[in-house]
Amino acid sequence: MCFSTVSMQKYTAPRQLYRLSLLLFISYLAVAISMPTTSVFVSETLHYNNFYSGLCVGISFLSTILTRGLAGTFADQRGGRKATVTGLILYSLAGIIASISSWITSYGMLPVIVLILGRLLLGLGESFTIVGVLAWGFSVMGNARAGRVLAVVGMALYGAFAVGSPLGMMIMHYWGYASVCLAGFLLPLIGLSIALPMAPPLIHRGAHTPLTEIIRRIWDLGVIVFAQGVGFAVVGAFMPLLFLQRHWENAGWGLSAFGTAFVLVRIFCGHGPDRFGGKRIAIASLFIEIVGQVFIWLAPDPALALAGAFFTGAGCSMVFPSMGVEVVGRVAPHLRATAMGGFAAFQDLAYGATGPVAGIVADHAGFSSVYLIGAISAAIAFILCCRLKASTS
Repeated sequence: MCFSTVSMQKYTAPRQLYRLSLLLFISYLAVAISMPTTSVFVSETLHYNNFYSGLCVGISFLSTILTRGLAGTFADQRGGRKATVTGLILYSLAGIIASISSWITSYGMLPVIVLILGRLLLGLGESFTIVGVLAWGFSVMGNARAGRVLAVVGMALYGAFAVGSPLGMMIMHYWGYASVCLAGFLLPLIGLSIALPMAPPLIHRGAHTPLTEIIRRIWDLGVIVFAQGVGFAVVGAFMPLLFLQRHWENAGWGLSAFGTAFVLVRIFCGHGPDRFGGKRIAIASLFIEIVGQVFIWLAPDPALALAGAFFTGAGCSMVFPSMGVEVVGRVAPHLRATAMGGFAAFQDLAYGATGPVAGIVADHAGFSSVYLIGAISAAIAFILCCRLKASTS
């Protein structure tokens, strides 16, 4: 009987994980379709400069940063299922609010303010959804397969980016930004229909530990993902604008190239951190990200720029799960969601800060210059990771 139970868990746990990844993929399309279209909407329709384009894209990441700890504590105490459902509802509400901005474009700064409010709510929804799914996945799969959980969840997220970027640009081209927001309202509801019938996960009980204490344990790992995250942020926020400025076709395919590489690496190398150790995988990944950013920076044509986005995606793919395995190993089971929430906030901080800062740089030095910043940031992460591995060898 014991053997039968173990066998059943062996096969049902991965199925639950893949079901969670499906609902995350579908719902996260709401974020993916909005990322390139929001910067284009602010720049081309509202006629604001690149600072505002970057701000409206990056503000959702600021919201996510500020609420990761709240979402993590909520998931640890009330379960990943409740956190996930809460996040999906917030996603849908964000789509409704953002859609209002497309109907009031002639009212000065008001559409920007409304759009920012919608993006802030989107970031809150992202916090609860992703942390909730991670907590749910860890409960289902256990600590020993934390790397697999992180790999599969990340594959769903960036798979959504690969599909969502050109999809969002297509929707906007034919039906306008309001239709992008409508899709952002409907997609999380599909994810909600998948989440609600699933059984709630086991909730681990234990003494509460302040988020500041948890951050103290993992800050070095967080700094690495912060520096790594700049590369993705500049691809997501500015690659469509780079293509439009240079009159290149297929402006939405940069994130598709990034996401495709990201998912492929997760499929074939997702077991790497659990098997070979997070630091070793992260070092190799960061070197590839540097190469990708340099390619985009120097690209004379769209082919090399897309190749750079592909290499950037391949490099970024395993850094977060590689460092995430190290994070999970440093905390007790009942603190995993809080720890992952605090850890993910470092990456969100990179996404949120990069948009407006890189927008200012782009205004003065051109869009290609932001990818030099991405390359330098990835190089810093590479050096830090090498030092971390040397200190623990």
